[in-house]
Amino acid sequence: MIENLQFELSKEFLERFGQAVEAQEDDFIKTILEGVKPADISELLDEFETEDSKYVIDLLEPEVSAEIISELDEDTRRDFLNNFSPEEIAIYVEILNSDDGADILMDLDIHVREEVIASLENEEKSANLLDLLRYDEDVAGGLMAKELIKANLNWSIKQCIEEIRKQAENVQQIYSVYVVDNLGVLLGKVSLKKIILADDNTRIADIYNEDVVSVETFVDEEEVAAIMQKYDLDAIPVVNVKGKLVGRITFDDIIDVITEQAEENRQLMTGITADVEEDDSVWMLSKARLPWLVIGLVGGLLGAWFISNFETDISVIPIMAFFIPLITATGGNVGIQSSSIVVQSLANPNAFEDTMVQKMIKVFFVAIVNGIILALIVFGIVIFVTSDQTIAGIVSIALFSVVLLASFMGTITPLVLDKFGVNPALASGPFITTANDLLGLGVYFTVAHALYGL
Repeated sequence: MIENLQFELSKEFLERFGQAVEAQEDDFIKTILEGVKPADISELLDEFETEDSKYVIDLLEPEVSAEIISELDEDTRRDFLNNFSPEEIAIYVEILNSDDGADILMDLDIHVREEVIASLENEEKSANLLDLLRYDEDVAGGLMAKELIKANLNWSIKQCIEEIRKQAENVQQIYSVYVVDNLGVLLGKVSLKKIILADDNTRIADIYNEDVVSVETFVDEEEVAAIMQKYDLDAIPVVNVKGKLVGRITFDDIIDVITEQAEENRQLMTGITADVEEDDSVWMLSKARLPWLVIGLVGGLLGAWFISNFETDISVIPIMAFFIPLITATGGNVGIQSSSIVVQSLANPNAFEDTMVQKMIKVFFVAIVNGIILALIVFGIVIFVTSDQTIAGIVSIALFSVVLLASFMGTITPLVLDKFGVNPALASGPFITTANDLLGLGVYFTVAHALYGL
């Protein structure tokens, strides 16, 4: 008897599902997973051992199983596929769109990959996969799917509809019908609405739209994402160097690119220099974090050495030591804010419409406003606490100067790194914080020397 239990990734459900897998309760597993989205099942199976997951996969319809495998995390999927024979993998690859199938093939060892391709019954699918495997994963050619709907310029509407019916068997979603000439060169696109409303004898040449945005196979994935965001596209056609239509990229593939890019930038901004996951080994996680931690350590030692050079000044005016954390923390925070905005803007090139001079002027005035407000607040608090106008002036002037310099550093550093082809996200986090700590200390003691005459 099947229990009245709904799919939910709760502790109770996982325990019951695990018991069902161990006892091989086929009916329970099939019933509880009926109607559940493949992405949710992938998340569920990630909680179980590979052999148990394969047992569940084998119970489901091949179409569902193929989607589940496609949705698995890349590292998990690579280990998971080791439990399948090339013939079994070929069944799933044949069901999936060519881009998803190519992703699975890329996870396999070369000899297994060749066995899978040799086991494919659909020759067109095999040819499409071989074509996709030629491209790097991070360019348009590596992102695209070969399945699409295209119409010849000279077709009539009646002929076009007949061809669409044939081609649509391999296409899950139709966003546009792309128009090509006799050589396969992309000329434009035509909407399904126009095709439906047009007379049967109307030629495609009379109703198609020449205004179509496309990308070449070699275009970097981040540029593809920027183009699709700019023009709000659900799909974008891909052409080769001769302008021939060779595939299309859909928005779901671009979402993956944007997510990966955001994750990479987030890790870089927090001082993690490699693409790591929570379940990676201790050594992998440590290796990814150590470089910037070492840099931060060196920066801290330099800061300590810097302060030791002003030991005499601090002994004369001990209260100066009280405000050192304020100066360094403010400089670090301002620098991170400025660099984060620039990094975000660089990720979307269309967001920067101003010239470099205009950008720097804007940053300068924002820093002045923030610096004045912060300096006045600190001046009032220090006067209230210490009644010492000189120390209040030193801290306020130093804080104002640090805000200006940190804003400049936070803005210019990612721009310079981007100019030299280095990921500008490196400018944020530990790098800016360490640099501005040293900068803030220098400004603080320099102002103190000037006002106190030390």
